[in-house]
Amino acid sequence: MTIAEPTVETAGRDRILDEAASLFLKQGYEAASVRRIAEAVGMQAASIYHHFNSKEDLLAVILHRGLEVMTVAFDDASTATLGAPGRERLAAHIRAHLAALYENGPYTATHVTTFRTAPESVRTTIVPQRDAYEALWTTLLNDLVTSGVLTPDTAVGPARLMLLGGATLPGPRYIWWNFVASSRERIEQAKADWRAGKWGEGRFDLPVDDRDEHIPLPD
Repeated sequence: MTIAEPTVETAGRDRILDEAASLFLKQGYEAASVRRIAEAVGMQAASIYHHFNSKEDLLAVILHRGLEVMTVAFDDASTATLGAPGRERLAAHIRAHLAALYENGPYTATHVTTFRTAPESVRTTIVPQRDAYEALWTTLLNDLVTSGVLTPDTAVGPARLMLLGGATLPGPRYIWWNFVASSRERIEQAKADWRAGKWGEGRFDLPVDDRDEHIPLPD
């Protein structure tokens, strides 16, 4: 079998997509102008329109690719776990989803951060593909309920949202050890509360019969 080499045309288009996805993620869709994208690629702004009709068209292709790699990952996980126990199927699909998110960089991340604020014309184009991906998960979770892996009272819709994530939270997030907060001050307060060990009296608690030992804060 002969594999066709990428053409200059395809390589140029992919370079534009890569740089645009990166800028949309870092600066936001509105702030990342066509001129800035062209500068990042190393071409004139007018040359972008040789490959894409508009900035909206460019965003739509990026969001499409982000969903495409996640859909392919889901299908691959389904094939690899055909006939496997339900728990193994679920675990494999979760791993595949996370791998698709992290291994495809700005494309999947831009989808997560930009979809809800994208122009209406772009969202309208992407919604059917997005719905189709969510439907794959809904079918999987319903199968797991039917087979007894998940309890009959499992709310499949909320379970899918828990696995795939909901809307992006506004503002920055700060992470230290096991603490995540919207401000550094809350992280510092969490450190003090955990260090104090006054379980049940403040922010943290431990089981009543298991408070003698706990993981100390890192140095």
